Amino acid sequence: MTSVTTPLSSAELRRSVPLSGYTTLRLGGPAARFLRATSSAEVVDAVRAADADGDPLLVLGGGSNLVIGDEGFDGLVVQVANTGRGVDRVGDGLVQLTVEAGEDWDATVANAVEQGLGGLECLSGIPGLVGATPVQNVGAYGVEIADMLTSVDLLDRRSGRVHQVRAEQLGLTYRNSVLKGTDSAVVLRARFALRDGGESAPIRYAELARVLGVQIGERVPVGAAREAVLELRRGKGMVLDPADNDTWSAGSFFTNPIVADEELPEVLRRIGERVGADTAVPRYPADTGSTKLSAAWLIERAGFGKGFSAAGDRVSLSTKHTLALTNRGQASTADLLALAGQVRDGVFAAFGVRLAAEPVLVGCAL
Repeated sequence: MTSVTTPLSSAELRRSVPLSGYTTLRLGGPAARFLRATSSAEVVDAVRAADADGDPLLVLGGGSNLVIGDEGFDGLVVQVANTGRGVDRVGDGLVQLTVEAGEDWDATVANAVEQGLGGLECLSGIPGLVGATPVQNVGAYGVEIADMLTSVDLLDRRSGRVHQVRAEQLGLTYRNSVLKGTDSAVVLRARFALRDGGESAPIRYAELARVLGVQIGERVPVGAAREAVLELRRGKGMVLDPADNDTWSAGSFFTNPIVADEELPEVLRRIGERVGADTAVPRYPADTGSTKLSAAWLIERAGFGKGFSAAGDRVSLSTKHTLALTNRGQASTADLLALAGQVRDGVFAAFGVRLAAEPVLVGCAL
């Protein structure tokens, strides 16, 4: 594979780089050009140059929430690899943690726990880089990035300007933000407000509380919360393991659907017809006038159990968790998307609820 030095920075520009090596699904065709940017200045220079030239551009983080088509990407892929963390004491037991976008997310959580900083511990074990977490408003076990995020530094691709944006300006909602689904800005670093003293945030998730042996709302040592979360995630195949195909996924492939309250009775009627009128349906308050349902529960009741496979067993639902669609080792992106479509359409046919994909799709569609 040939390399040339790019005039943008000291980084190397490579050609025809298989993107399957940069996604947790281990899928995706080649990038026409690939640049690893190891500082925020290199990220900015590369993006500005691509925009000035009108080149198609894909900004790549950890590849954990990404599905890339088999044809690859006919443009420039900039891999965000700027690193660095800093802690500033702000008083009243609070600290500000500033992290560069290219830092590994779970390593950042582990480091915060080691320092006795509370807030991030329930987000342990989530793959990917720090820069992606505000875009997706990453969440797990009753905690979201929105709970701790104070601001981000963004490169605005329309103006070419780098500026700081407060968290409340990002429109952070369930697995969403104003940054998601658009390529108008690139996250360069993020800042989080955490609490010193070694205690976790209040435990909000019933399953986690049971494992920890505490009541909802109680706090525990941050290390105990992290280990409990990692134990739960491993049991669901949600901690990356090169030897375990159940972790060759993009995490939860579908978001939990949010149903308008006026539509809920019909959905519940259809569920009752299929699984029994007395069945308890997991549901949670969402935005005003709407209810969140469990995507995993609906998938299983629609007939897609753990390990459900397709494409000659090249892809399947995880054997541990029905929300993860997995590459069993020889899959293509087309195989994976065919399975995703089968599950999505099956749930809609059964219950009238349409599931939405959580990963970003590049060069492909569902």
